[in-house]
Amino acid sequence: MVTSHGLHVLVVGGGGREHALVWKLAQSQRVGRLTCIPGNPGIAALAECVSLPLEPAALAGWAEANQVDLTVVGSEGPLAEGIADLFARRGLRLFGPSQAAAEIESSKAFAKAFMERHGIPTAAYRAFDALGEALEYVTSLPEGPLVVKADGLAAGKGVVVATCREQAAEALRDLMGGSLGQAGHRVVVEEFLAGWEVSVLAFSDGTDILVMPPAQDHKPLLDGDQGPNTGGMGAISPVPGVTEDLMAEVEQTILRPAIAGLAGEGRPFRGVLFAGLMITPAGPRVLEFNCRLGDPETQPLMFRLESDLLDILEAVVEGRLGQVDARWSKEAAACVVLASEGYPGPYPKGRSIEGLKEAQTLPGVAVFHAGTALAVGPEGASEGSALGLVTAGGRVLGITARGTRLDSALARCYEAVGLISFEGMQFRRDIGRRGA
Repeated sequence: MVTSHGLHVLVVGGGGREHALVWKLAQSQRVGRLTCIPGNPGIAALAECVSLPLEPAALAGWAEANQVDLTVVGSEGPLAEGIADLFARRGLRLFGPSQAAAEIESSKAFAKAFMERHGIPTAAYRAFDALGEALEYVTSLPEGPLVVKADGLAAGKGVVVATCREQAAEALRDLMGGSLGQAGHRVVVEEFLAGWEVSVLAFSDGTDILVMPPAQDHKPLLDGDQGPNTGGMGAISPVPGVTEDLMAEVEQTILRPAIAGLAGEGRPFRGVLFAGLMITPAGPRVLEFNCRLGDPETQPLMFRLESDLLDILEAVVEGRLGQVDARWSKEAAACVVLASEGYPGPYPKGRSIEGLKEAQTLPGVAVFHAGTALAVGPEGASEGSALGLVTAGGRVLGITARGTRLDSALARCYEAVGLISFEGMQFRRDIGRRGA
């Protein structure tokens, strides 16, 4: 979208997180032109969508040619490939950490060793490059649950919570045998931590941090936290049980030491640091760090952010985060993800989606597109006319709503979910149930 004034902002990505970012940036009076690469049909209602490979050099060339004032990277892939470094060399402004700082997510083994060096509380672990050594280690442990993680990026699917040594060994053979490609060539075996999970995200300019309200993702596919792990089946914010004291502890023992540690190692972190935490009887422990906003946590967080997002992003890029504050709504927000049949495994595409128009008319509700496409008529139809919206991904839609309390936000979500349908649609019916 183009106006006669304001900044040209480019968002990189095409999922639900990026739709939520575009939705929030579109509300800024300072945004003049808003572009998304590649975007999706939902994003296209708010921004110009451009089809281009998500390759750093191609994106930098486009940003330069189109006078982009600020590029915002949604997903971890381009960050791990060094897009921030390339943009910096070409004098282009980008929100997101350098390749070296992004290693906090792109390598689980690096992250665990980093936490060990800096005294950041996390689970005990061992990292392995050889299957035989990993199997021998698992066999030597007492019987009980273990966590097996692929070292590299795996789109949220590289973590297996094994209930016994046999399952852990099976996960090792699977991951190191190539089920996730290069991501599983090295693995991390961790002790199992009991407790409940929470996500705490913070903007950072490499020195200062601005902590966001807590959110809670629901990773397992099925109700009751059963089934395989996914990229996330829903999220809530705030999180019942997360007190001001707990947030202060997370900031002082986890977030600030991580930012200071990265800076001290010559990897200053500028962007969003995501801490996935387990709240144990002994206190918060880091399950993982991510180098970007979470999906689907971003959806309810953007609903609660009252400040201009662009102001915060620019303060990070310009190293003056300490000069800005953020206002967050006291209302609650929730997101329920609608997924394709078969997800997180292979899934069909092209199934017609019904009821979106009705769902989007509900007060306090937004539908963020994660994996959708426009069905196009057969060759020969007038200009390839669109026939309607169809599924095109594992996670298809993120139904997000606000309410004065968490239970009212969830009620609005599920009311909207009830209006939407596509063949094989699956979703969790207990998002936020632990604290609603």
